[in-house]
Parts: sequence; C-alpha cells; structure tokens
Amino acid sequence: MRTEDWMQRQVQSVRPLDSLQHAREIMAAHRINQLPVVVEGKLVGIVTDRDLRDAFPSVFECWPRGRAAEAVAAIPKHITVELVMTTNVLTLGPKARLAEAARLMRTERIGAIPIVENDQLVGIVTRSDILDAFLALAEQAQNRNRDPRSL
Repeated sequence: MRTEDWMQRQVQSVRPLDSLQHAREIMAAHRINQLPVVVEGKLVGIVTDRDLRDAFPSVFECWPRGRAAEAVAAIPKHITVELVMTTNVLTLGPKARLAEAARLMRTERIGAIPIVENDQLVGIVTRSDILDAFLALAEQAQNRNRDPRSL
C-alpha cells in the first residue's frame, strides 16, 4: 500500500500570514487537528491544534493579575500562523509505503504527514487514514477466512 492510496487529496491549509483565529475556525469546521501552511502550493510549515492552544495564556493567567492589555494583545485574530507553526516538517512522497508513514507517525509522535511531490503539497496522511487502511486489511483478511474457495 502506498500513501497515495490513502492520503486525503483535498487538503485544508492556511498561509503564514493568516490569523490563528482563521486556523482555529478551519480546524473546527473540518474536525481536523493539523493544517499545512502553504505558499503558492509549497509546504512551508504545519500548525496543529496543540500549537494553537499553547500560543495563548489561559484567561486565568492574565485577567486576575490586571494584565488585561496582554490578554487583549493575545487575541487569535491578531496573531499570525507563522509565529506558532513548525517549519521543520516531516514529509513523505505519494509513492512511500503506508507502513513507513505509520512508523514515522509512531516514532515521532505526530498525527499527520504532509505528502509532497515536486515541491508541492499533494495530500496529507493522518492517523485516521492509517486506521482506515488497517481496518480495510483486517476486513479483507476476515473475508478470506470466510470464503471456502480460500481453503
């Protein structure tokens, strides 16, 4: 199995100067946890839901101490994606084996791998895609065991 067989081709993405609020809205609307950051189709980074959470202090850290100005400055619509994105992104090509993607996700403890070809983002493989592939294989194996012709 290859990554191109299981990757999502319609990739939601943001640009470096998009606001964190915009990134949050895309993640919520599409129920995703990672957004590739692209410029003219080229991958320049990735931003995750954890990056967004870590970017802002809790209201409990700011407000009680009278730091209202800091809290206002840290509004997601005023902060750009480029300030919190990861720029050293692990990627694979569309012909890479899906097992390699699964191993990379496991060892690096990441939830998605952007798929890049000819310097352009062409897809993304997520943990859910890996699980879908595993389920498909498990169902195929189960069906073979039920088929009397397979004996």
